[in-house]
Amino acid sequence: MENSNAKSSDDQTIKSLITNLKSQTSTSDKQQAISKARLANIQLLVLDVDGVLTDGTITVNGDGSESKSFNTLDGHGIRMWQRAGLKVAFLSGRHSEPTKHRAEQLQINHCLQNCFNKLTALKQLIEQSDIPAEKVAYIGDDLPDLPAMRYVGFGVAVANAVDEVKQYADYITTCAGGNGAVREAIEYILKNSGKWQELMEKYLPNHHNG
Repeated sequence: MENSNAKSSDDQTIKSLITNLKSQTSTSDKQQAISKARLANIQLLVLDVDGVLTDGTITVNGDGSESKSFNTLDGHGIRMWQRAGLKVAFLSGRHSEPTKHRAEQLQINHCLQNCFNKLTALKQLIEQSDIPAEKVAYIGDDLPDLPAMRYVGFGVAVANAVDEVKQYADYITTCAGGNGAVREAIEYILKNSGKWQELMEKYLPNHHNG
């Protein structure tokens, strides 16, 4: 009887595990489908600067001016985003000339600085752009980004983001800010929204022999 009861108990455990696994798989598939539908609607990408487009380091030169380092992979990713017909904006809590120059290099029309309340600035940008919040993606790394990130349709935390930001993110990059995180997020959105393959035609044109 003991063996019989033990076998019955084991069978029930196995059935329970299978049921839970199926449930988890179904939920995962559903989340993936929802995510792709959401990503396909993204029209505007809003980027924090320090800690996202850079590693957060600010070099103060002897004359009081600032220097920052930006990643070329991020820059090309932003160009690809624009080539897909999508909009991008910088949103920073402090003013910096290097940030202004980087926005000009990438032909970014919206470079918002000294935004002490990022959510307020984001709402104004959305209203001016006539794009609903659910069609906006935001990439951030620190607590001031949290209200804005939670307000939009798709929030991204970079790998070096604080835990609270990661907790509420829809996607967390494997790359750190200033080290390709923006490029990673851009590729993720483009690939899961069906826009990536068309962009690849520029780099992988079809060759016809004869």
